[in-house]
Amino acid sequence: MEPIGDTLKKIVKKRNFGASLQEIQNEVLHDKDVREFLAAHKDKLNKKIVETSFANLYEYYSQKQKSDHVMNGYQPELFISGDVIDIRYAPTKAKIEADKEINTQKHLELIDLPKNLRSVKLSNLDISDERSDVMILIRQFLNSYKENNHQKGLYLSGNFGVGKTYMLAGLANSIAATNKNVIFLHVPTFIASLSSHFEDNSLNKEIKRVSACDVLILDDIGAETLSQWSRDDVLGVILQARMDNVLPTFFSSNLDMDKLEKHFAETKNAVDPVKAARLMQRVRFLAKEVVVSGENRRI
Repeated sequence: MEPIGDTLKKIVKKRNFGASLQEIQNEVLHDKDVREFLAAHKDKLNKKIVETSFANLYEYYSQKQKSDHVMNGYQPELFISGDVIDIRYAPTKAKIEADKEINTQKHLELIDLPKNLRSVKLSNLDISDERSDVMILIRQFLNSYKENNHQKGLYLSGNFGVGKTYMLAGLANSIAATNKNVIFLHVPTFIASLSSHFEDNSLNKEIKRVSACDVLILDDIGAETLSQWSRDDVLGVILQARMDNVLPTFFSSNLDMDKLEKHFAETKNAVDPVKAARLMQRVRFLAKEVVVSGENRRI
């Protein structure tokens, strides 16, 4: 093995530092992080180990000064391996967060909703008095969901612009970050676009996909225009499947549950309170109603 002194002399000459070997050694050994590492492990180290490991200490020091572009997103760490101080590269906090964000986006599907909902975090939401009860219930759901994936969801009712969709977006991102598949869809647009699936016979596949996802969030339910078919064979089928499998389902609406039942009763060509009541049984089984009050934040 080539002596460490010779190795360092070659490094100095090759890189033309304009500094002597002694100066480089002093710089490395007086680096704050190097000193802290040596102090923290002084019971396992001696002068010989430090001298033998100096090439690794130098690499650690130099990478801290100017990270190699090949190692972008990683930072050097010192550790003890036998009788040598070695170096490894661990992901930076920024890379960990970026990877987590990519993973979250992979597990969250937005259907007919703005992309900026992907950036909504529960920790960044304004927790006003009007929102506190809802946020407590959302936190309770997230804690329970870690242990049991079959939890009852929430039905957020309230006026326009009080933040129902944004709170559910924060929930969706939190769940997706745990590798669970979340579908978050805007009900009126989803119902209006169902005919687009007729051309390629993909409607049944789409209904099954929405029915079976880990967590489903139905935004603005009650604002859609329903036919008997879209009520019974689309919404009814989706909610029945989720009820049968006890899959978490969340709703937001400008209507409370009683008004939503009246909305379900009146389709384009008929009034059918019995089928509306049957559909609402599924909604009530799947979610607990919580009224969200407050000022209109869209104004």
